[in-house]
Order: sequence, then C-alpha cells, then structure tokens
Amino acid sequence: MASWNSTPLEVLYQIMGWTAFVSWSISFYPQVILNYRRKRVVGLNFDFVVLNLTKHSSYLVYNATLYFSAAVRRQYREKYGFREMIPVAVNDVAFSVHAVLLTAITLIQIAIYDRGNQKISKISLVIVSAVWLTAAVCFFIALPKHSWLWLISIFNSIQVLMTVIKYIPQAFMNFRRKSTDGFSIGNILLDFLGGITNYAQMAVQSIDQKSWVNFYGNIGKTLLSLVSIFFDLLFMLQHYVLFPAKKSSANPEASEDNEQPLPKSEEV
Repeated sequence: MASWNSTPLEVLYQIMGWTAFVSWSISFYPQVILNYRRKRVVGLNFDFVVLNLTKHSSYLVYNATLYFSAAVRRQYREKYGFREMIPVAVNDVAFSVHAVLLTAITLIQIAIYDRGNQKISKISLVIVSAVWLTAAVCFFIALPKHSWLWLISIFNSIQVLMTVIKYIPQAFMNFRRKSTDGFSIGNILLDFLGGITNYAQMAVQSIDQKSWVNFYGNIGKTLLSLVSIFFDLLFMLQHYVLFPAKKSSANPEASEDNEQPLPKSEEV
C-alpha cells in the first residue's frame, strides 16, 4: 500500500483538500441566503440547480464508494497498481454530502419562493431522466461480474458531463438578460477558489508519489476542477465586465419585476 514520502507534502495535501472543501461548501450559502432575503428566485436558472443535484449525487456515489469500499479500492489498485494511492480523500466525501444537501435546499426554495414565470425546461428533465436510466442499466450490467470500479467510473463520468452542461443555462440566461441580478457572485468566487485548491491538492499528491496516475485515475476530479475554473471565469467576466450592476437603480425589486419572460420553448 502506498504511503507518503514527504511529511510536508502530506500536510500541504490536507491543507489544500480542506481549503477546497471549505470554499466549495461555503459557496452554496450566498445563493441560499440571497434567495431567503429576497423571498424570490428570479434570476437563478432552475435548470442549473436541477442538473447540479444530479451532478453532486453522482459524485457522492463515486467518492463514497471508492473511499469506503474495500472491494472497489482493491479493484482500483489492480487496475492502476498496488503502489498507487486512492485518489479520493475524506474531504471529497464530506464535500459531496454537503453539496447534495445544500442543492436540495435550493430546490426547496425554488418550490416555495416567488419564481416569476421561470420554470424547469423540458430539456433538463429529459437529460436528468436519461442519466439516471443509464445509471440503472449500468448497475445491472456490472452486477453479474461485480464490476464495481467500472460502475462508479460511470457515475464519475456522469458528474463530469453534468459539470460541463450545468453552467450553460445560467450563462445563457445572464447573456440573454444582460444581467447577473439574482445570481450570487459570491458563489462563483468561492467555487473558483475551490477549483484551484482542488487541482493543487491533486498536484501535490502526484509530486510526492512521482506519478501522474492520480490525474487520469480520477479523471472526474481533474475535469471537475478545470471545467469549474473555466465557467467561474466566464461568470466573473459577465458580472464585473459585461453586465455590471446598475448602481443608480432606485428600486431593484421593481426592475426585476420588469424582466422579460423566458421563451416559451424553455418552459415546461
């Protein structure tokens, strides 16, 4: 079983991991608090939240199974080498649990607060249904031969796919509205810090082990960081450069009420 070669690098690994956990975990709260204060969710794209729940649920399955299951860890080492460290840390599991809970709370806010004329799109519902149907089929394929590593790799691939597409509806809505009102930039800034430190944690482990298996052995975690960083930069560009808040607005609530409705094709 692999062990750390450098104690300072092991300490740095833990610091980076828990910094990512804190940043990503706290990143959920600005949006939840903003929704609570406004008692409305206009400006928050509902597709973003629905896809996000599927993404984090899939990532939880992957992280928790690889971290806790001896059988899956054994299959991982048989595939990548018995000297390789498991690429999932306890902070990854903790983050996934927290992310599922907070995303679910955001969905509850969407259900109870003023939504204006916004609804979840049919496209998102189809995507989510197709994803979980695929996961169910893969489970029955893996069951006879106990191919659990392959199965959780499917869940890891699902979370990568959801990470890629979940940001698109919100980015498109911001461009169409020419505004980021209702979408918390605090969420994005913390998400950006989490992505940077999450990637740094993987780099520290690879440097210590003198192996890059950590990156392609858990390609989902690698792509999670890179995709998050890319879209966070896009949202920061929208918020601070393209569509800065209008400081002269005397009644921001009224301006929100005058927002143009979503196209019919995007509504259920």
